[in-house]
Amino acid sequence: MTPRSLLLVHPVTWTIWLGTTLLTVSLTRNPLYLLLLLFGLTLVAETERPTGRATPLDPIFFAVIAVSFGALFNAATIRYGDTVLVALPASWWLIGGPITLEAVVFGMINGLVLSALVAGFGAFGTAMPISALISLVPRAFYPLAVVMSVAVTYVPLTIRLAGQVREAQQLRGHQVRVWRDGLPLLLPLLIGGLERALQLAEAMAARGFAADPPSNQVRMMLVGGLAALFAGLLLQFAWGQVVAASLTMLIGTGLILWALRESGQQAPRTRYRLYRRGIRDMIVLLGAGLTLIAVLAPWPGRASLAYTPYPMLQLPIFEPLLALALMGLLMPVAVRLGDRYLP
Repeated sequence: MTPRSLLLVHPVTWTIWLGTTLLTVSLTRNPLYLLLLLFGLTLVAETERPTGRATPLDPIFFAVIAVSFGALFNAATIRYGDTVLVALPASWWLIGGPITLEAVVFGMINGLVLSALVAGFGAFGTAMPISALISLVPRAFYPLAVVMSVAVTYVPLTIRLAGQVREAQQLRGHQVRVWRDGLPLLLPLLIGGLERALQLAEAMAARGFAADPPSNQVRMMLVGGLAALFAGLLLQFAWGQVVAASLTMLIGTGLILWALRESGQQAPRTRYRLYRRGIRDMIVLLGAGLTLIAVLAPWPGRASLAYTPYPMLQLPIFEPLLALALMGLLMPVAVRLGDRYLP
């Protein structure tokens, strides 16, 4: 059995899965499908969570807050809908007027969309270690990888350090009763978080992630590519020369890609852990492909993705085949459970 700390699925496969998830959530406003996606993505995050590590942000708890806030905010600012729940005095600034059930439901749907997006990112972040994320960065963007790693790890390291500082202060007899008692925790927390982030940046720089400045040739190609793109836009929108504009932008894109390739060659890469593609990647990609086809293909069931409670609230349409296709995003759960229980 593969240890929980190792990836069963290739980082590129996880990236494709995340893109499919975000596209699927963005294309639907049906609350039934959104609830299905929310619980499914939460299950993926819980399955990928290493044993003994707490979930940094519970998607269900976040959904309760987002749905409640979305309903209150939309009901207080939107005055459209036929089902009036209560009529506030019109003299009240901003919130005065009728509160409609349709506005409340529309706000709840927006909260569900946001919660499903957060759940998708949460599952991706739980499954992907920082080393796997950095491995996806092209060699031309190694300085960006250093900045990204520091930004991604600063908050988790600070949260972990907060618990350590609080335990150390409690051993010294310090108790937090009012907000002023938390000030002695703030300074070591900030210093410790920054120190660990700088240590990570130095370690990555020692491993070659601090790439040398690009050569003059690379800079000239980048400037020429950007100039060609700008000239192509002018030819298309200012003078209407579609063929010449397309050719110029194609040349500019080629110059930029060539410059990035040459810049990447100046930053050698040594990989200590190779992620290989296998049958597990095929299973996850097939599930994501099934979901992608279901939400993009022109078939009758796809119409149930769209939903609006205006002007009169109605029950959303539920298509069982489409709901089954959305479950293709749960293939990482099947892969993880298969690795855990099958020989």
